[in-house]
Amino acid sequence: MAPYDSDSSDDGDNYTETNVLLGYATQDTTSDAVSHLGGTPTWLDDKTAPSGALAKCKVCNGLLSLLIELNGDLPEHFPGHERRLYIWSCRRKTCRRKEGSVRGVRSVRVAKGASRVAQSKAPKPEPKQEEKPQPKIGEALFGATNGASATTPANPFSNPFSSKPAGTASSNPFSSTPAAASTPAPSTPAISVSDATTSLSETFASKVRLSSPPAEQPPRPHEPWPADSAFSEPFPRYHLDAEYEALDAPSTPEIPANARMDIDAEGSGSGGGKEDKEVFESSIDKTFQKFADRVGQNPEQVLRYEFKGKPLLYSDTDAIGKLLGPHSENASSSHAKVTTASSRNGSGLPRCNICGADRVFELQLTPHAITELEAEEMSIDGMEWGTIILGVCSKDCKPNDVDEEEVAYIEEWVGVQWEEVAKK
Repeated sequence: MAPYDSDSSDDGDNYTETNVLLGYATQDTTSDAVSHLGGTPTWLDDKTAPSGALAKCKVCNGLLSLLIELNGDLPEHFPGHERRLYIWSCRRKTCRRKEGSVRGVRSVRVAKGASRVAQSKAPKPEPKQEEKPQPKIGEALFGATNGASATTPANPFSNPFSSKPAGTASSNPFSSTPAAASTPAPSTPAISVSDATTSLSETFASKVRLSSPPAEQPPRPHEPWPADSAFSEPFPRYHLDAEYEALDAPSTPEIPANARMDIDAEGSGSGGGKEDKEVFESSIDKTFQKFADRVGQNPEQVLRYEFKGKPLLYSDTDAIGKLLGPHSENASSSHAKVTTASSRNGSGLPRCNICGADRVFELQLTPHAITELEAEEMSIDGMEWGTIILGVCSKDCKPNDVDEEEVAYIEEWVGVQWEEVAKK
């Protein structure tokens, strides 16, 4: 395994480093007052809270508990945008495994003129992944380093995983210092639409599929945010530390020169090696095994973050696995090629219900988060999910009725893969 707090060897052959930032729960204080596991939420400003409707379970209508809040600023993708991400969960046992018991929210505030500045830049095609590997931004996004000196904004979520920073690392994981928005680099080529399309905000007026335009946005009901006393006792609050995912290099065992293999030509006994191999492989859930092996190399991770990356699936047999399987870290030749009408970019996620743009993967929670969040729980009847995946609007849009410099809260797509239940 590759424990995150150990001193790594200088020999680069012992491990490989991925583009995924892993988050770890810690009691140690950091300079970031925003990103945390558990606890209670904070807002982009003191005067604008979300609608109370976003605090309710869609199954029982009871109030949810905060699982995680992250500073989501990505100035290279969204210059002038302030972002925060939230995942909430219902704690009632009767609501488990039901859609709507876990909800995700993206909060955004766009600086005045930021969208016009971004749209004034000529679109540049994204490089193919095979031609230019995804750079790392641990220095900006958690303050983690990947062995190369880089200059990055101080904000922990100030840089996307798809762009390699070019300067020195921030010394503080999850630093919350606002990052400069002087180097906008839109990651997605804009597809211009007719100038007559004035009903859409400039923030997301490009890259709209004309054959299936988004429905008109209905008025959004707003309820007062409930008082703190109305919520259940929050989960314990942890700061977040992080670093790049380091994986042990695959072992290549050598067969001793004097080894000998005896083969039963008649296939007597258990029925032959080929048959045994097929029976053994059919009994293994390869997707779960990959999840367990990958997470097991850094077992204390509670969070996996890679904007526009790929989720690591817990299973490929449930609805989420079937939807995202071909677009995940688990994808292999065993997955059939699947295309969905909801997405063009291969993420498999349903499109944004506000602006109609593609959604992309941004983060997922891992099972060790349950261990940390329920550390003070005496009952063994706790949360039962294997992973929670958050997909967000690739344009970081805001609703039409929210002006620039005002805070918007948008519900985003959440996919929950629950623990496997043993079949009787």
